[in-house]
Amino acid sequence: MSQLFDLIKENAVPAAVRRAAAKGTLSLPPEQMIEILVYLTRDLVYGEEATMTLADWDRTSAIAVASSNTTTPEVLNYFWAEGNLFPRLLPALLENTAITEQQLIERAGVASREVLDMMLASPRVRNSPEVLKAMEAVAADPEVETAHLAWRQEHAAEIAAEEGKAFVLVDPDDEEKQAALQVPAVPATREHEFASDVRAMPMPPEQRKLSALQKVSRMTVAERIKTAFGGDKEERSLLVRDTSKVVQNAVLASPRLTDAEVETFANTKNLQENVFRELARNRKFIRNYSVVRNLVNNPRCPLDLGLTLIKNLLVPDLYHLQFNKNVPDTIRKVAFKMYVEKKSASKK
Repeated sequence: MSQLFDLIKENAVPAAVRRAAAKGTLSLPPEQMIEILVYLTRDLVYGEEATMTLADWDRTSAIAVASSNTTTPEVLNYFWAEGNLFPRLLPALLENTAITEQQLIERAGVASREVLDMMLASPRVRNSPEVLKAMEAVAADPEVETAHLAWRQEHAAEIAAEEGKAFVLVDPDDEEKQAALQVPAVPATREHEFASDVRAMPMPPEQRKLSALQKVSRMTVAERIKTAFGGDKEERSLLVRDTSKVVQNAVLASPRLTDAEVETFANTKNLQENVFRELARNRKFIRNYSVVRNLVNNPRCPLDLGLTLIKNLLVPDLYHLQFNKNVPDTIRKVAFKMYVEKKSASKK
């Protein structure tokens, strides 16, 4: 680190020097200039200019910095971040051992088709069974991948706002509380070894739910969203109970979500209000009579939704609803009134 960089970090240089640094015009070696620019991208005054300077930086020296395993983690992480992942630097970053295999696996899990193609061209990636497996999971279903990428783009601001939020189950029952407490802490240096050990061991049926919980509990928000789209029924059943609303909504947007799963969600008592409101907003879901009936009978369904949907219930369901002590009194009273009205109308 140069003495000038230290002075910039201490805000001990004139504004003209910081401005020149943001423009990349200081007389410093490229690797030092890039490090200063990455630091300045967070500056309130010069951040935007520093970001633009990095985007237009000389290709040769940028690749040299991206290729070096002695480049500072701050610089490598900047160029590895999704919004700064320049195609011209990606091949160099993929071969740089300072980018861990776990980072490659995580990137594969949320990668676009263009990035996947570039990863497949990497000798390092081709020699990593774990990374290739993650890529296969992404590329296995083009429809799911297309839906996932489109949804991510549409909800980019929400995803960015919740990135870093840990997976937490909504109102877990006693069994899952115990499961969460039993998730072993695995040192970062042993993550790959642990993953290999788990795959090699036979999995008794009673441990499958725990295994899925362990898996999603280790994921970032972006990875949980990817799994919400491309994962299995068991993973979706956990992710819809994530306290992150953007993850909940990703589950409901998945092309793999079945009618039976939606009916189950409408009937589940330990979901957040957001899920019920999203179910009611979706015309495809609400055309399913079982979803409507389950929502109205669900004690966790917001009262205003229940009162809106109750008019769609058939006479037999209105009859049973008036005796359902789990729902609010208002719902039972309206059910009784509508039952009498519909019953009378059917006799005329």
